[in-house]
Amino acid sequence: MKIKVGVIFGGETVEHEVSIITAVQAMNNMNDEKYEIIPIYIAKDRTWYTGAMLKEIDVYQNFDDLKRFAKKVTLCKRDGGYYLVNTKGLIRRDICELDIAFPIVHGNNAEDGTLQGYLDTIGIPYVGSRVLGSALGQDKVVMKQIFESCKLPIAPYTWFFDSEYVDDSEIIKKNIKKLGYPVIVKPASLGSSVGIKVVKDETDIDEAINDAIKYDAKIVVEKVIENMVEVNCSVLGNYEHQTTSELEEVMSTDEFLTYRDKYLGNAKGGKSKGMASTNRVIPARVSDELKNEIYDLSKKVFRCLNLSGVCRIDYLIDKKANKVYVNEPNTIPGSLAFYLWEPTGKKYSELLDEMITLAIKDFKNRSKKTFSFETNILSNFNGTKGLKGIKGKLK
Repeated sequence: MKIKVGVIFGGETVEHEVSIITAVQAMNNMNDEKYEIIPIYIAKDRTWYTGAMLKEIDVYQNFDDLKRFAKKVTLCKRDGGYYLVNTKGLIRRDICELDIAFPIVHGNNAEDGTLQGYLDTIGIPYVGSRVLGSALGQDKVVMKQIFESCKLPIAPYTWFFDSEYVDDSEIIKKNIKKLGYPVIVKPASLGSSVGIKVVKDETDIDEAINDAIKYDAKIVVEKVIENMVEVNCSVLGNYEHQTTSELEEVMSTDEFLTYRDKYLGNAKGGKSKGMASTNRVIPARVSDELKNEIYDLSKKVFRCLNLSGVCRIDYLIDKKANKVYVNEPNTIPGSLAFYLWEPTGKKYSELLDEMITLAIKDFKNRSKKTFSFETNILSNFNGTKGLKGIKGKLK
């Protein structure tokens, strides 16, 4: 009997289209002899849809015209099973049953733990990092604070809320000046290089910050690493065991890897292949000593952020000083970083299979833990008399 995998993608995020590309790639590479693949598309208005047509990338070019052919659904648990239920009309009908969910979402309102929390509430097993790891991996400020506590190397930075910049921009500009220009301005919780700008001097900092504020309430500003080379490493595993992929050296046409570089770079025929479209050198042109340092750092980042499944960790290297800085993790990376595993001999279908197998194993292990008690403390509750002990606390 095939395992029924619900692949969830899309969502209300600026990385909506990137999620579609990654998900369609994954669905087309899953072993359909082992898995029954059920696409679950979250439109930008947060409506959930399913239907075989959603496995085809061309559908999304004019989805508003074609969505009448897909079925609106919601996910629920009933009688020990997990079901996609048709929400159209007064009578709800089961569309199909799921065994496991596979979130392939990018960005805030999705990858940041939002979807994972919903799946945890329902109780369905799912692939990838859980709520905490997903949230930590999305917030660039909190993750840096954790990296600092774990003594991991990061670039000098400062951060602030949009309201603080409105109230007193001069203090914030002074803090940025202490870092030393050039700096890079980023929305704290976005990915895919959205809203990011390199600023070479103070005359352009206000414009860059105001642009970043369009996307997020929290802004992070980092010192630009000199003689910079960008290198990425993927990690597969859980808290018990991690394996690392081949390293890639990313070739950018700009001062950092932009959205265009990542998703529109060398795509042929105008069709992007996600992160697989990026210009890169594999393996990265770094020394064995530096490579081993990155492998060690990658496992440490994976563990300290409570990650699971597959992630991609991005690094900045000062080539002249031969120094590595952790940039950020991608808890659900573009194209699921399959192109970093192929050089190790692991096919994309095998990577997906290992991710699903790992998620099932972790779910079984969590099921052995105690999350609630059989006893009910309210069973002896005696109306308003039971409130006497807490009356003072409620005043």
